[in-house]
Amino acid sequence: MIRKIISFFDKLEDKVRAKLSHTPILYAFLGGIGVTLFWRGVWHLADNYNMSAIVSIIIGSIILLITGAFVTTFIGTRLIISGLIGEKKLAEKTAEEIVTEESEIQKLQKTLNKVEEKLEDIESEINQK
Repeated sequence: MIRKIISFFDKLEDKVRAKLSHTPILYAFLGGIGVTLFWRGVWHLADNYNMSAIVSIIIGSIILLITGAFVTTFIGTRLIISGLIGEKKLAEKTAEEIVTEESEIQKLQKTLNKVEEKLEDIESEINQK
């Protein structure tokens, strides 16, 4: 039962994250509301055990979970980019996938350095003429 609930919210999160990635301002606004309501709930719960605090925590948590911002609130634009390109979340990637991505980035950096060197050579040839 719990697995079905978790699976449902995980799939819902992926769909909502993909859609909200196209409207970053709305995404940020909803994420901000979720964070504020969550921390408001925590604050009130610490002050007293009033039901409104629990409701705030629940509503804030639901908004953050649906938008995919619960765990990744402080990651920034990486969240939006991953939603746009349909990329797996970092938590879902295997260590092997992460190492592969890092080596691909290093290869791209080397290629970029070579291109920059060749461009500098061409520019110096042009300046000498």
